[in-house]
Amino acid sequence: MCQPGSCEHRHEPFPTPHEAGEGTPGPGRRSLLMADGIAGAAGVPTLAPMAFAEAAESGTPEGGEVTKVITGHLASGVADFVYLPVEVPRGVNQISVSYTYDEPPVPAGTPGNSCDIGLFDERGTALGGRGFRGWSGGARAAFVVNSDSTTPGYLPGPVNHGTWHIVLGPYQVAPQGMEYSVSVTLRYGAPGAPFVPSYPAERAKGRGRAWYRGDAHLHTVHSDGRRLPSEVAAGAREAGLDFIVSTDHNTSSAHGVWGPYAGPDLLIVTGEEVTTRNGHWLALGLEPGAWIDWRYRARDDAFSRFAHQVHRQGGLVVPAHPYCPYVACQWKFGYADADAVEVWNGPWTYDDESAVDTWDAMLGTAMRTGNDWLPAVGNSDAHGAPQVIGLPQTVVYAEDLDRGAVLNGIREGRTYVAESAAVALAFTATGGGRRAGIAEALRLRADTPVDVRLEVSGVPDGTVRFITDEGQTHQESLDASGSGTVVWRTTASLAAYVRAEVRHPRADGTPGRGNTTGRDLQWGPMAALTNPIILRLRD
Repeated sequence: MCQPGSCEHRHEPFPTPHEAGEGTPGPGRRSLLMADGIAGAAGVPTLAPMAFAEAAESGTPEGGEVTKVITGHLASGVADFVYLPVEVPRGVNQISVSYTYDEPPVPAGTPGNSCDIGLFDERGTALGGRGFRGWSGGARAAFVVNSDSTTPGYLPGPVNHGTWHIVLGPYQVAPQGMEYSVSVTLRYGAPGAPFVPSYPAERAKGRGRAWYRGDAHLHTVHSDGRRLPSEVAAGAREAGLDFIVSTDHNTSSAHGVWGPYAGPDLLIVTGEEVTTRNGHWLALGLEPGAWIDWRYRARDDAFSRFAHQVHRQGGLVVPAHPYCPYVACQWKFGYADADAVEVWNGPWTYDDESAVDTWDAMLGTAMRTGNDWLPAVGNSDAHGAPQVIGLPQTVVYAEDLDRGAVLNGIREGRTYVAESAAVALAFTATGGGRRAGIAEALRLRADTPVDVRLEVSGVPDGTVRFITDEGQTHQESLDASGSGTVVWRTTASLAAYVRAEVRHPRADGTPGRGNTTGRDLQWGPMAALTNPIILRLRD
């Protein structure tokens, strides 16, 4: 399910840093410096720099370390991101960072302190630039960057001399403000052996043109997940999946470790979950090693730039859990640049119900205006036990089991969503001597009969619903075996599209079925849903 992430806050920067060497309290510096002496191109606040001496000047021996600590206060209303420059001299082969912040008591209903952290190297902090070196979010209090044994979430490589930046992301600040402390340790010495990434293959064995099951929203220890990549791959195989997409928050660091865990039976696609202050989105199918920036809001008019960056790589833009109830998770960027929308995220909840309703309304608008319609997908967003990999999963009709074919199947909407590999659907419409499947269209005379057919297995005592632009138009129950075939007749004059849902009985609390809704919902929790079959009028 969607996780607590960022928090809204106003742009009024008032950080007041204090620096000390070797952890010893030193003189305070209350001046707030901006890049180049002004607010800078992005208007982001920058603290006074932390400087270290060259190895020869400091007398630090090979393998020796020097530590400095900076403390300060961030007021309520501080900017989304605050940058701490670190002047890294020549001869450094490792930078280690740790941080703390206070959590004072707050009144009920008032957000308390929460602060993310990340790192940019000497290439700078420009939006979408080349300087990104890693992001922890709030998942860990310390990290190390060097050539080979870098902390997950961070990119291994040389620690070059120049101005690096630690970035603090205070996404929730208590009314009292936030007291913070950042400790930086530089280790002097020759660079270590370079890291050699092992990217996953872009093709698995596959079965040719077929339906393939996948989970395109998963987290590992490279962001706030609790599973190793090896454990995620094992869980995917256990869930009967054919493919997964690696979508750690705001970092590409996991891309280079997936290679050994892919195989003929499991396609692993590289991606990212981009967690902005105005909603999260999945960048699916990134080129291995590619990173997508997240440091913007809807009002900044930057989202389209990064959506186009994904599209240039052949990837997909998928708004994630658009009605997630946590602060900063709800989707505010619109859908003009999206290729699909995640309407089902983890165990079925009220926000999934809202997402499906909104998506269905968008389908109706698209059919009325003749615009392209937006496909629906579903993913687990699993971070660790007890969250289940493959609950739910997107089932894609693809030409083969390779990156391009799977992404193209999702882009074209040739998908349905199922809660597990135990649930299978076959959905077709037949009329005028022709037949169409999911995401396909039948062009018919207004009065030509159309038989809509859904074959279901794996949903005991389930309820089948057929939904058109008029709403629900047919409902039928399955027996205790969970298998059955439902056929309903309509015409193109009565339905612009038909989609199917299969629901569990209401208030079903059986473990594993993802029901976290109560008895007040009209329908039981979702077991499966399809993208639409389109019915078009012919003169």
